[in-house]
Amino acid sequence: MSLLTATGIGLLGFTGATQVLAARREARAAKLSPPRGQDVEVAGRRVHVEVLGAAGPDLVLIHGSSGNTRDFTFRLAGELAARYRVFVVDRPGLGWSDALPQGDGLEAQARAIQAAVAALGAERPIVLGQSYGGAVALAWAAALPGTLAGVVSVSGVAYPWETGLGLYYTILSHPLGRALLIPLITAWVPRAAIKREIDKVFAPQTAPAGYDEHFGPELTVRRGAMRVNALQRRALHGEISSLSPRWAEIGLPIEIVHGDADMIVHHSIHADRLAAENPQARLTLLPGIGHMPHHVARPEVIAAIDRAALRANVK
Repeated sequence: MSLLTATGIGLLGFTGATQVLAARREARAAKLSPPRGQDVEVAGRRVHVEVLGAAGPDLVLIHGSSGNTRDFTFRLAGELAARYRVFVVDRPGLGWSDALPQGDGLEAQARAIQAAVAALGAERPIVLGQSYGGAVALAWAAALPGTLAGVVSVSGVAYPWETGLGLYYTILSHPLGRALLIPLITAWVPRAAIKREIDKVFAPQTAPAGYDEHFGPELTVRRGAMRVNALQRRALHGEISSLSPRWAEIGLPIEIVHGDADMIVHHSIHADRLAAENPQARLTLLPGIGHMPHHVARPEVIAAIDRAALRANVK
């Protein structure tokens, strides 16, 4: 057997083993972190929504990149459910929601989420978006202003930034990266490495005890979710560049909560500018807080939600 033949056989074997291990890991993720809500069909695709609380103003929670409903149901949604009817949504293509047939742009996601929660009875909710989800919330307010009462942006993306996509998502969103690298990550990246990435997102704070297990880290490295997330991240800069001039025209209460130690979504680029350009926007800047104030500064986030509900006069 020639070296070339042996190498080819070895690569085929490794590729097969990678796909098998990736499928096993995805099955394990489904077993350990199953959907807890209900599926709503929108344009022939499922949108997964978990509803908590039975009374009070309606509130929609939209997670960020690589996230799912469990980011909010760890603590925040349960606390809010005492006074709000909370709709926690998996963004299209992530968590347990299907990717959209018409694409996964910000406005398409907003329309799908709005249709899903409206089907469950939320007609004019307060909409909270965290990180990437903040951009979805703003796109919702700009495109469908009569269908929500106010916006709460938590560490939200709002305007174009200078640093570009970054090497990781540049590679991951490329066709070869999606085809070759993503299955390798799904199959072989250890859970400890995923936990280190979660810790980076929380910096300079640390993830609360029990968060990793509740969040379901392996949900984030499933092949389909990673491909959708990479494409969404690749498209985000262009979409924000196109849509952000419309933020100043949003005529709804906007509450902004942002940490001044957030090194992922910098407040000077996003929160400060949104507060300056929209007269309805009010900024709460949190000293020393990083990218995850909905976990490490929950009272301040809840207070912003309450202010938005009061300003919007929702009951």
